[in-house]
Amino acid sequence: MKIVNASFAGSSTRTECRPSPRLPEFAFIGRSNVGKSSLINTLTGVNGLAKTSSTPGKTKVVNHFLVNGKWYLVDLPGYGFAKMPAKAREELKAVVRDYIHNSAELACLFVLVDSRFDIPQIDRDFIAELGENGVPFAIIFTKCDKKGPNAVAAQMERDRQILLQDWESLPPMFASSSLKGSGRDEILDYIGTILNNL
Repeated sequence: MKIVNASFAGSSTRTECRPSPRLPEFAFIGRSNVGKSSLINTLTGVNGLAKTSSTPGKTKVVNHFLVNGKWYLVDLPGYGFAKMPAKAREELKAVVRDYIHNSAELACLFVLVDSRFDIPQIDRDFIAELGENGVPFAIIFTKCDKKGPNAVAAQMERDRQILLQDWESLPPMFASSSLKGSGRDEILDYIGTILNNL
């Protein structure tokens, strides 16, 4: 699938306040500094569309970006901010849960995982919650340029085996690098396939 245009459509903290019209939504989430904003900019081809920052918790609202006038790419607040006050963490968690559980237009939630390390328990817990609630999702391994291709493949297989301790089967997994643009076409093609089947 080719992205012709992408633009900011609005922010919200409650599902009922999302932008109109209501269209299929593909959301992205991950832990602090996993490379979410960089990936969104790479996918859309619009530099600076999603604001990148080294400060944890930069995204505090649900941001909708209208793509090709037909669907939304959704930037969700992350999770696992160790340095954030407990109250602020709970507020962000409430925003995310409201969106995930109440957006009827959510077609797929992409969970971003850092390819340099074993998948941590916080990601496993989040993914388990998605499964328990029947939320459609896929996994994107980020920062795959930081290792050689063989090391990335080995890490992805290791994480696959870790997840299979909790799952009988796993959703699609993608390897990506915002720096090199790798994985972009595969992720967009997957989104295109879902759109064609809606």
